[in-house]
Amino acid sequence: MTRRTEWPGTDTGAGPGPEFAAEISEDPPEPGRGAGFGEGAGRRSRSRSRSSGSPSSSRAEKGEPRDPVEQARNICLRLLTGTPRTRKQLADALRKREIPDEAAEEVLSRFEDVGLIDDAAFADAWVESRHHGRGLARRALVRELRTKGVDSAVIDEAVGQLDPEQEEETARELVARKLRSTRGLDRDKRLRRLAGMLARKGYGEGMALRVVRQALEAEGEDTEGLDEPF
Repeated sequence: MTRRTEWPGTDTGAGPGPEFAAEISEDPPEPGRGAGFGEGAGRRSRSRSRSSGSPSSSRAEKGEPRDPVEQARNICLRLLTGTPRTRKQLADALRKREIPDEAAEEVLSRFEDVGLIDDAAFADAWVESRHHGRGLARRALVRELRTKGVDSAVIDEAVGQLDPEQEEETARELVARKLRSTRGLDRDKRLRRLAGMLARKGYGEGMALRVVRQALEAEGEDTEGLDEPF
C-alpha cells in the first residue's frame, strides 16, 4: 500500500499516472472464489456476514481499506479516471460515501498539490468545449460552472476567453443553421423560435434580437417593428 506521503504526482491536467491506473484496475476478488473458499467456507462466511451486519465488516469482505484516507483516495482515483472533476464534485462524492471530513480534506488537498484536481483547468476546458461544441454563451457557461462548484473568480477568468465578437459570431452560426427549418412560418413566429433558441443558450436579449433580425432581413423579410424586445 502506498503511503500518503509517497503518492506519485503528475503534470497538471494529465490525469492519473500508470501507478494509479494499476491500482484502480485491481478489483477485489469476488467472495466465494479463490483459495480457501470451499462450500463450507462460503457458508461460514455468509453466516459471519449476517451476524456482524456492520458496514466495516462488509467493506473488509470486499477488500476495501479500513483507513478512511485510503478509502477517500481510492474513491477519488476511480472518479478521476478518464473524467476530470472539480474539487466540489469529489467532495460531494466523499460525503455521500460517509468519508470523514478530515480525511476527505487531506486527500483533496493532496490531489490539488499534485495536479489531479485543477478547477481552473477544468473551467477553461469546459468553456472551450461547451462554447464551440454546443454554442453556449457566457451566461449559460457561468451557470453550468457554478453548479459544479467552481469558484466565482475562476469562472470569471475562464469565461473571459470569450470576447463579445466571438460570442456574436457563434450566435449568427446558430441562427443560420436553424433558419431553414423556420421557413414557411410567419415572421413573428420565426422571430420567437430563433430568439428563444439563443436565449436558452445564454445569449442576451439585445444580441439575440439583432442577430435574428439581420438573418431575416438577409432572406427578404420585412423587419420593421422588430427593434422592440421579444
